[in-house]
Amino acid sequence: RFLPPATDQIQLIATMTTSIIDIANDKDATGASLLDSPTNGSSRKSILFFWAEWHAPSNSGGPFDTVVKTLAQQNDGGVQFYRVLAEEAPKLSRKHNVTTVPTFLFINTDGTVMDRIDGGEDVASVTQYFSKLVSATSSSSSNQSQSQATQQQPVEPKAQTSQQTLNDRLQSIITSSPIVLFMKGTPNAPKCGFSRQTIELLTSSNVSFGYFDILEDDEVRQGLKSYSDWPTYPQLYVKGELVGGLDIMKEMMEEEGGLVEQLELGEFVIKNGDIAFVAAADEQSKEEEKEKISLNDKLKQLINRHRIMIFMKGIPSSPQCGFSRRIVEILDSFNVSYDAFNILEDDEVRQGLKEYSDWPTFPQLYVEGDMVGGLDIVEEMVESGDMEELLKGTGQD
Repeated sequence: RFLPPATDQIQLIATMTTSIIDIANDKDATGASLLDSPTNGSSRKSILFFWAEWHAPSNSGGPFDTVVKTLAQQNDGGVQFYRVLAEEAPKLSRKHNVTTVPTFLFINTDGTVMDRIDGGEDVASVTQYFSKLVSATSSSSSNQSQSQATQQQPVEPKAQTSQQTLNDRLQSIITSSPIVLFMKGTPNAPKCGFSRQTIELLTSSNVSFGYFDILEDDEVRQGLKSYSDWPTYPQLYVKGELVGGLDIMKEMMEEEGGLVEQLELGEFVIKNGDIAFVAAADEQSKEEEKEKISLNDKLKQLINRHRIMIFMKGIPSSPQCGFSRRIVEILDSFNVSYDAFNILEDDEVRQGLKEYSDWPTFPQLYVEGDMVGGLDIVEEMVESGDMEELLKGTGQD
């Protein structure tokens, strides 16, 4: 069996003493035993964070990178974090079907993936799933705990430990974002009138915030009432401190400067530029609608420029990301004629196509004007044999 040089072994061992291990390639993944089959009874829970240098939110200093470092600092050593450079570790990425960044895997001690996040911008979910992983037990440890419980009589110390664990979890969620709202439902789908009104106040103040849906976790729902000494929901926290509920927020909105000035939230206001509201707003809306129609026409023309069309980062001879490189390799393997559009050279097309196709990531493959999907769909169709039939069907150029 191939062994890495001694210097690499020393470096990996040194890196593993920290709570975050950087995996720069599949060689590092092998050294960290991440390509091995999971075995029951593994000593530590783990979180795999797949990122890419070109993806600013997951790169160093981005919100996903920051939350991982923050959670690692809060971690008591029970969870091992792995920061995986997705495109340079293709074997590990394929093992876990990683086709976008960021991707997070939350893995229990028995090797089961408890939760998974594929893409998106919901940083708060990382903290929620981390807390869930910390408090979870594997099937083996659960059996051990049950047998120990029958042998040991003292219950109070265990209850105290359980309460402390819950408090630590609550504190972790509260501090996961500068502004955190505990609510019923989600901002897009509130499950009660009070939560809906709270969302309206925050969005009208134009501030960014994280949230936690208490309907998804009764332990948090009941525990937070005692922790905060506040019996109702929603609850708003700013910089780790309880502000209060809807009534408190309404009172602050009536004060000078509203929520932003009363809670000193200026740094969290979403900058949209100076917007001039004029009497001719209806005319402006009509112009925007015309522009949208014009963009859709442009996208439709591009999609139908060739029977097989891919929208990618870079060009086929020089892809600018691993996912685009992989889809080019797949198309080339079928020896078919196709055309490509480099989305890095036209941001209007890049952003517009996401809405037009209702598909948030790239690359995107179209055949005869119809959306096929991204790399994950393409790879599934290759495995099933459907891709060859689709690409080499009737009407091929």
